[in-house]
Amino acid sequence: MSPGHKKGTDMANAPQCADCKRINEVLSRVGDRWSVLIVISLAQYGKMRFNQLKRHLGISQRMLSLTLRELERDGLVSRTYHPTIPPKVEYDLTELGQSFREPVRALGMWALENLSRIDEARSRYDAEAEQAKKSA
Repeated sequence: MSPGHKKGTDMANAPQCADCKRINEVLSRVGDRWSVLIVISLAQYGKMRFNQLKRHLGISQRMLSLTLRELERDGLVSRTYHPTIPPKVEYDLTELGQSFREPVRALGMWALENLSRIDEARSRYDAEAEQAKKSA
């Protein structure tokens, strides 16, 4: 064991969690804020065009593009190109994306229900940190 290593904390290669690395990859995608907000938006409004999502979320074009591409790659979002003038591209949840609606909704509801408690905790923490800084 190396210095600072605690037995049982290295789960990535442990036989009891052979898929931990893969789970981490999935959670890092579906757990980031833009992915969650895109899924919530598509779940609530259905098919949306790129600029509708951009305006609705207040997200940069680059970040929206990257996130949609990754969600499409992971099979959560479908992209439909309509060869019209001007071209029209719509995004929607796939069947897999639809199955992700309930966990995302639960996470969103938890955040809404606990905003004031989180604000209070942050205020207490910041006040204590400021007091500690003054005392030092």
